[in-house]
Amino acid sequence: MDMASELRMPGPVCLIENTKGQLMVNPEALKTLSAITQPVVVVAIVGLYRTGKSYLMNKLAGQKKGFSLGSTVQSHTKGIWMWCVPHPKKPEHTLVLLDTEGLGDVEKGDNQNDSWIFAMAVLLSSTFVYNSIGTINQQAMDQLHYVTELTDQIRAKSSPDENEGEDSAEFVSFFPDFVWTLRDFSLDLEADGKTISADEYLENSLQLKQGTSQKVKNFNLPRLCIRKFFPKKKCFIFDRPTHRKKLSQLQTLHDDELDPEFVKQVAVFCSYIFSSSKIKTLSGGIKVNGPRLESLVLTYVGAISSGDLPCMENAVLSLAQIENSAAVQKAIAHYDQQMGQKVQLPTETLQELLDLHRTSEREAIEIFIRSSFKDVDHLFQKELAAQLEKRRDDFCKQNLKASSDRCSALLQDIFSPLEEEVKEGIYSIPGGYRLFMQKIQDLKKKYHQEPRKGIQAEEMLQTYLRSKESVTDAILQTDQTLTEKEREIEVERVKAESAQAAAKMLEELQKKNEQIMEEKDKSYQEHVRQLTEKMERDRAQLLQEQERTIALKLEEQDRLLREGFQNESRRLQNEIQTLQRNMSRSRKRCIIS
Repeated sequence: MDMASELRMPGPVCLIENTKGQLMVNPEALKTLSAITQPVVVVAIVGLYRTGKSYLMNKLAGQKKGFSLGSTVQSHTKGIWMWCVPHPKKPEHTLVLLDTEGLGDVEKGDNQNDSWIFAMAVLLSSTFVYNSIGTINQQAMDQLHYVTELTDQIRAKSSPDENEGEDSAEFVSFFPDFVWTLRDFSLDLEADGKTISADEYLENSLQLKQGTSQKVKNFNLPRLCIRKFFPKKKCFIFDRPTHRKKLSQLQTLHDDELDPEFVKQVAVFCSYIFSSSKIKTLSGGIKVNGPRLESLVLTYVGAISSGDLPCMENAVLSLAQIENSAAVQKAIAHYDQQMGQKVQLPTETLQELLDLHRTSEREAIEIFIRSSFKDVDHLFQKELAAQLEKRRDDFCKQNLKASSDRCSALLQDIFSPLEEEVKEGIYSIPGGYRLFMQKIQDLKKKYHQEPRKGIQAEEMLQTYLRSKESVTDAILQTDQTLTEKEREIEVERVKAESAQAAAKMLEELQKKNEQIMEEKDKSYQEHVRQLTEKMERDRAQLLQEQERTIALKLEEQDRLLREGFQNESRRLQNEIQTLQRNMSRSRKRCIIS
């Protein structure tokens, strides 16, 4: 059942609980995610406690109530809360809203979890909203120190030999878009006497200072990190919604009781989020749905709980394990269904069965290729190939048995009257042998005329005739009308006929073996063809991602040069060169090992 279209969450549920310094996943929330088959747009909001984050999230959910708005300074939201609603602007999409506990809560004492909550919001979201009060001054930047700790909290690659610079160079390719919401903003947006936009205000606030003192480094560090990790940035300002005494009743107030400018600003913010927030996408262009988001949550929280750093690559590989295993089952189920519908055993020829197998196999491989990703060393595709080969062999055995059973029944039905006549001595008379052989020929002709005997028709007939050789010989030897010479000639003729039939069966067997070998080769070629096409598509996708990342880095490098920051520009150049090397490796990498 598609949760977004069939169910509606009446309110938020806790996704990740933060209790006694431990992050724990709520199984109920995971159950909700597992039912969402649509692509998800994930919007997470973080910020200091009591800055009105929840109000904005309720607005995005189209509700007045939902996420807790506690009006006292006691921080309200513990952990990360989730609300899944049908996307208001994108049909067949689900909007997943993540509200986080307030950062910097003095009651918590241990702020380590603040860093993890911040990092989790970055990892899970496609749009990351940072909410703060007032203007962007040094205090606001200092409070955003969590962004400077991201390189200590997150890894892009699982390889331990990656240095930090190379690893963090990859962040930009999967980090969310960054939106800074400034609440109770009272300044006029001006610079050099000219009116500027909120976005220009943010860009100006992120400008660096020249100098090498510790104070300048502290000033520049959070700004550099925001510029480096979040190339796409947006800023919104909000007037105070109402006078201070009424703030505690904010969720019960109607829009006409609020400052009209604030109401308009909230509408503009919501409109931007609805139209511009992207589907959560992983490296390789993998679009995230509910079960995939569930897997990411489990992997990241599991890593943090065991004392490791959450790793993007590991999360994708963990997700791939689950989905590739399911892709194999889905492909096999399709093959079984198609063969069950199309195959009627026994088939007249082996080739008829192999042709049906090949068509069903091709479709099964297509389903697997469409549903799978990051199949390291093609292990899952090899598993699929092995299962399909086993099924083909099973069908061949079943076909053989069905043919044998059918032919056995036919031979019994056609030849049993003759056997009765032999028992009654009808052919134990002078001239009986010729009568007997004529009858045999007539019955063989009748047998050959029967349809759908399958591939064992000739072998079963010859086996039956061989089993009656002693009877034939007895009738031959007792026929008084034949001379000794005629009997000898007849014995030789029967032997020659039997040898000829045996040679023909051997030839047929060799032909069948050749057909099976040829089918195995065709099967391998089909796997290679479809895999090659997929890897070409994946490689093109990867190159596209790398080109986009490099373009964003080059833009930032150009800006640093214009602002006169040579050292920072050189550091960024090193990152760009790392990415370009990776890109060059991607271009050269052999498609099929």
